[in-house]
Amino acid sequence: MPISRIAIGNLREATKSDALKAALAEFISMICFVFPAEGCVLLFSKLIISIDQTAITIAIAITHGFALFVAVTVAINISGGHVSPAVTFGALVGGHITFVRSILYWIAQLLGSVAAIYLLKFATNGLEVSAYPPASPWHAVLYEIILSFLLVYTYYATAFDPKRGNMGIIAPIAIGLICSANLLSGGTTFSAAMNPAMSFCQAVISGTWTDHWVYWLGTFGGAAIAASIYQTIFIGQNTDEQLPITNH
Repeated sequence: MPISRIAIGNLREATKSDALKAALAEFISMICFVFPAEGCVLLFSKLIISIDQTAITIAIAITHGFALFVAVTVAINISGGHVSPAVTFGALVGGHITFVRSILYWIAQLLGSVAAIYLLKFATNGLEVSAYPPASPWHAVLYEIILSFLLVYTYYATAFDPKRGNMGIIAPIAIGLICSANLLSGGTTFSAAMNPAMSFCQAVISGTWTDHWVYWLGTFGGAAIAASIYQTIFIGQNTDEQLPITNH
């Protein structure tokens, strides 16, 4: 099972320059993602509320996809371009990153999302950013599992698989497109985030933590399932090839 591939790593890894650079890359890429993506939501929910809801949904989905495409692109050669604690967890389950480095990534991703949301609030002269608690927590968990599975599976197929070849070139595009497709499938309606860091920064700035656990349980669950299936069936347990960022 992929769980046997999980590597704890060494605490000294957290002080290595490549690990710190990777964490910084994740911090910056989170800003690249959260600022325009949440800015689009803020724009339509606060400023242009008269626009048809369908147009709003499409605009939000496209903006998230474009922003994620750029965020992954600018970080993929440094950190792997995870841009989400859930993706990092999926990489950990498959043995593509150590637990120590995962902690660095999670800290950087959460700090980056919070920095982005406060920059957005400042840039918009204090417009209120809201959290979006799900109407039905357990239905939301299921939705998060499904959408996060699709997202992390796409990461594995295009970015993590050592046999990806030229497919790695289009990884950021594919990842951005699956993000948009997931949101168009109903993600905006069911408050699906696919990224607990996005939900975290919204909760921090709004002070609304109602059912916040949904966005961690669902996304981590979907990521773990995707990693287990892809790593076990398509990559296999006997390959020693890992991502360049891995230090076992």
